[in-house]
Amino acid sequence: MSAEKLTMAAAINTALRDAMRADDSVLVFGEDVGPLGGVFRVTEGLTDSFGAARCFDTPLAESGILGMAIGLAMNGMHPVVEMQFDAFAYPAFEQITSHLAKMRNRTRGALHLPVVVRVPYAGGIGGVEHHCDSSESYYAHTPGLTVLAPATSADAYGLLRAAIEYPDPVIFLEPKKRYFASEEADIREPVAPIGTAELRRAGRDATLITYGPSVPVALAAAEQAAAEGRELGVLDLRSLVPLDEQTIAEAVRASGRAVVIAETPGFASVAAELAALIGERCFHHLEAPVRRVTGFDIPYPPPKLERHHLPSIDRILDAVDELQWEHA
Repeated sequence: MSAEKLTMAAAINTALRDAMRADDSVLVFGEDVGPLGGVFRVTEGLTDSFGAARCFDTPLAESGILGMAIGLAMNGMHPVVEMQFDAFAYPAFEQITSHLAKMRNRTRGALHLPVVVRVPYAGGIGGVEHHCDSSESYYAHTPGLTVLAPATSADAYGLLRAAIEYPDPVIFLEPKKRYFASEEADIREPVAPIGTAELRRAGRDATLITYGPSVPVALAAAEQAAAEGRELGVLDLRSLVPLDEQTIAEAVRASGRAVVIAETPGFASVAAELAALIGERCFHHLEAPVRRVTGFDIPYPPPKLERHHLPSIDRILDAVDELQWEHA
């Protein structure tokens, strides 16, 4: 398929459809993903196309959804399950950390679990409690899980196809506020490789490192900075586990300054790990300490306060200003 205007929701739907068409063992299930097509309509039409045996609704029991997926994967199927909202996944967390992530190690490599857990995550939609959260650090901290966080329609398609073909469990984080953003997307093969970052914009003054829902914010900040005569690079990680450490190091060494941007609370987070990694790998190239622009270390705020919690253009440019001031 050539480049065309495509929303992320449509790209994910196409990836699921193509994967189900290519492999009869691929199953899609979760809460309301069948005839309704999911609350975000990401699975719309799949039940009509492939039947209720391959795309079906489950009870409102996330632990049961994951437990069933593990059992199916142990018996040769390739389940793709949806957690309806990010914070809904916590009842399934024990299944994810104790069984899904550990089965390969527990069986000395004899048993693989090719399960994809799709998680609509992060903020920007004005969701109430339990409907918006930034849970990526929990998954990234768990050995045995691959964690992907696309920011574009093309990467959502490519990374999901790669995740479904992957032999081990993948947590696939879908930024909710990006579902209906339409953009040019070329979703032809080959699919995007897991574990590779993408430099979205080059810049010599500082590098903004981010992923998922914060990528468009970082790009907008870089555009505004350009109008003021500053060149900011934007690195889209795409894959949190594994991390593309080489590309991160190259981008930071090229500019000498780094700002890590993420919606997750900053303490003990992916953003904290990135700052530590940059400090270790790029210490002699840094002109200033690594800055982080993250969510605050608080429970996710109510909708009217959400804009104060999420990384913004102003907060990003303030962090860049601090880098410049320290260098001076």
